[in-house]
Amino acid sequence: MRREVAIGLAACLGWSALAIQMYLVFWVRWQEQASLLGGLVNFFSYFTVLSNTLVAVVLSHAAFGRESAARRFFLSPATSSGIAASIVLVGLAYSLLLRHLWQPEGWQWLADELLHDVMPLLFVVYWWCCVDKGSLRPRHLLAWLLYPLVYFAYALLRGHTIGFYPYPFIDVASLGFTQVLINALAILLGFIAIGLLLLGLDHWQGGRLAKARTQP
Repeated sequence: MRREVAIGLAACLGWSALAIQMYLVFWVRWQEQASLLGGLVNFFSYFTVLSNTLVAVVLSHAAFGRESAARRFFLSPATSSGIAASIVLVGLAYSLLLRHLWQPEGWQWLADELLHDVMPLLFVVYWWCCVDKGSLRPRHLLAWLLYPLVYFAYALLRGHTIGFYPYPFIDVASLGFTQVLINALAILLGFIAIGLLLLGLDHWQGGRLAKARTQP
């Protein structure tokens, strides 16, 4: 029961962070008399937002969801671990590549801290404590790679079409296509490293728990 309450609080915190960020986006668009629908599309064009949404969905299913195909899918070790790899990438990429570029204040600072620091940490704790271990295989890492690869293709295509790139390190207009590909490859290698670490931890903890169950 305590675990479900903790997971439920984490889910609410995740949705709250997304709601705060969405409000801030809409507020800026309103002040600029720009399209709110365009603001909504831009909001969901960030890997950070998409990954945090997936995190909130998993935590919500774990805490409040009823038995269903969707709940089984999101709570499966393969899916939850792939989302864990993505949200860890969000936190690391922000700290290493983006944090120094601006100094947000007020509600924007709160949203940034929740989305890039707090929720990645909470989801890693959830993954470690609540997701069954021992079933992951290298093929799962190949499946996880589809998410960042599809996102990267989408971001480049949309950026080429409308001239908006959500992150400076994939801004083809400023950096050129070759440099963007190098940056994307480096980030992809980072994602693979995170995935391999999760696979290793899953194998280690799964073996340890299996051995503990077989001991008299």
